[in-house]
Amino acid sequence: MTVGFLTIDKPGGVSSSHVVSEVRKATGIKKVGHAGTLDPMATGAVVTAIGPVTRLIRYVQDQEKEYVATALFGVATDTLDADGAVLTREPMSFRPEEVVDVAGRFVGTICQVPPMVSALKHEGRRLYELAREGVVIERNARPVEIYELEILGVGAPPYPEVTFRVVCGKGTYVRSLADDLASALGGRAHLTALRRTRIGTLTLEKDGLRLDEVADWARKLVSPADALQRLPSVVVGVETARGVIHGVRFLASELAGAPEGISTRVLDQEGRLLAVYRRDGDHARPEVVVPQ
Repeated sequence: MTVGFLTIDKPGGVSSSHVVSEVRKATGIKKVGHAGTLDPMATGAVVTAIGPVTRLIRYVQDQEKEYVATALFGVATDTLDADGAVLTREPMSFRPEEVVDVAGRFVGTICQVPPMVSALKHEGRRLYELAREGVVIERNARPVEIYELEILGVGAPPYPEVTFRVVCGKGTYVRSLADDLASALGGRAHLTALRRTRIGTLTLEKDGLRLDEVADWARKLVSPADALQRLPSVVVGVETARGVIHGVRFLASELAGAPEGISTRVLDQEGRLLAVYRRDGDHARPEVVVPQ
């Protein structure tokens, strides 16, 4: 039983764990995981893995994510989103072209301080748990990747709403990015809306299934080979495939075309994903074998 991936369009007001629970009930399969949470306030793509392919979740999590967000500039909250308590309210005024100019400075590798309302751990406890108790921990800035940042709209002062689209790497906090944009313009901001539209090649437009449509899940099921299509691939013959599904370690020459040091999909001649291997030096070893 290989099964595959579903991209659920999460509505606002529900948790990502609720999405997983609904997928379990609809499919009748207990083994379901997700490739990255969305806050209850946020909407959009929650990618779920069904069956043994939950072992492949890390490869989806590592892919870039795309969001459309709206932030209210001039108003700061303690959570950096609309669910938090207002900390400061200072009017801001700027021209749309100023926001576009500032946004350009954030494309590339930037250093970002994670918000207190995050799932990162401090001494074994999630930061958001500490935040609920009023505890604030000093956090170190971490490098994250911003691949694209496009300003879609700028509202009128004194509290302009700015809508933007961002494509970013793993570990990026869009709420922090919004506040950083405002800081570069001399103020503060918090998110009022956040929608994730894509994880890797899995998009809401092509693959998305509303949560109230999950009973019809089979029509939107994406195969493991397609969900991981950003990884390079090699196609093997019948004899090599037998070894791959048993996790055999090969000489690199037996997986001809596999790049050095990169996780690589191993496909059979029908295009089914058998495993993910990595070639290091003269040998290729399995990272994940997909039960067939």
